[in-house]
Amino acid sequence: MKNCKRRLTAIILLLPLLVIAQTDTTNYIKKKSTVIFPVVARSIETGFSFGVAASTTFHLSKNDTATRTSNIQALALYSIKQQFVAAIAGAQYTKNESYIFNETMSFSSFPDKFWGLGKYALASNEESYKFQQYYINLQALKNIGHHFFIGSLLEIQNLMAIDYTKGGIFDLDNVSGRHPYFIAGIGGSLTYDNRSNAFSPQKGLFAQVYFNHFDTYLGSDYIYSNVVLDIRKYISLKQKVLALQAYYSGNYGDAIPLRSLASLGGSNRMRGYYEGRFRDKQLITLQSELRFPVYKRLSSVAFGAVGDVGNRLSDFSPFDCKYSYGTGLRFAVNKTERLNIRVDYGFGSKGNSGLYFQLGEAF
Repeated sequence: MKNCKRRLTAIILLLPLLVIAQTDTTNYIKKKSTVIFPVVARSIETGFSFGVAASTTFHLSKNDTATRTSNIQALALYSIKQQFVAAIAGAQYTKNESYIFNETMSFSSFPDKFWGLGKYALASNEESYKFQQYYINLQALKNIGHHFFIGSLLEIQNLMAIDYTKGGIFDLDNVSGRHPYFIAGIGGSLTYDNRSNAFSPQKGLFAQVYFNHFDTYLGSDYIYSNVVLDIRKYISLKQKVLALQAYYSGNYGDAIPLRSLASLGGSNRMRGYYEGRFRDKQLITLQSELRFPVYKRLSSVAFGAVGDVGNRLSDFSPFDCKYSYGTGLRFAVNKTERLNIRVDYGFGSKGNSGLYFQLGEAF
């Protein structure tokens, strides 16, 4: 997903202080569980942040034992860098998973950093800027059998304000979207999903390709298309789980607005790099993570990733890419649903590194 969704799973230092227990303790399928907790957070992008988060898990059909658990998560954070993020995201599964609905809605008022475009953007180019943005992403998926789903999607982004250094790298690179803009796109998707769990799968495969087109007939200020391929495989190794992901995001058009460019780094892919340290039209990443129990609700992981950005596919080379690696701890705030708070430390090439505390797995 886009940057706002990644920030929804923003870093968590304090364990839950309040747990609203299941509404029905006699029948697992009828349970509704809500966890509400204060947040003290820190990331490469935000520094320390403070706020509140909540996660609700439930079943839309109380008598359907085969359907995965639905969820809604909410977050509001304010950082010492005067960054504010409020977001809601979730996934709902109807009876027998005939339909799946996914949503992300957020507002961001965010000081950020920019180093220019391309895979060779220099660290010395670093420039600060600020933006305010609304973001909406809605998806509806229809089950067509054998774990396959076809879907439709709507994406809206309204960059209401942006403040940057005039005559700096934004102007020198003639970056699209350095002024306020509105984009809207509609598209479709094809998904295969037989994962055992929505939060932390122990086995199964998730494979999705989606296409989204932004155009003036929808009120968009830019015309371009976005293609995403996301493949995740989960392999059970006795008490351990090996998680694998291949991810591609490509933008096709003459001008791609700033906040829609493919960006390397962040809490979910290429941990250890500042999110957006490298930006361009296209991104490819490969990552793996070994997850294993430690003691009761506590578990640990080791992860590694390679990836890069490029203007076109021919820019990518296995001999010229960036890497990251690291380790982390997990604490189960909802053991039944496998919902974890995670603490990761990632290292990237050329001195990049960062600490992450988050709700939910990276992938």
